[in-house]
Amino acid sequence: MNVRIIATHNCSHYRTLEHELKDLAIVHELLFVEDHLEIVQRYNIRHAPNLVVDDEVVFRRSPTEGELRALFARS
Repeated sequence: MNVRIIATHNCSHYRTLEHELKDLAIVHELLFVEDHLEIVQRYNIRHAPNLVVDDEVVFRRSPTEGELRALFARS
C-alpha cells in the first residue's frame, strides 16, 4: 500500500495527520506541493492536507482518527 500525505509547507494540519498515521503504524510519505508541482495537477490539489492511498485521493481534508482507522481496517 502506497500512502502519501500531500500538503503545503504552511499547512497547520498535516502534522496531526502524520502523527495519527504513525500511531496507526501506517508507513507513509510526505510530499509538499511547493517541491512537487506536478502532483497539484495530477491529483487536482486545491486544499491541504490530502491523503492519497494507492494513487487515489481518499481525503481532501484532515480526516478524523475514526475515519483513518476505518479506512485502514479495510486494507
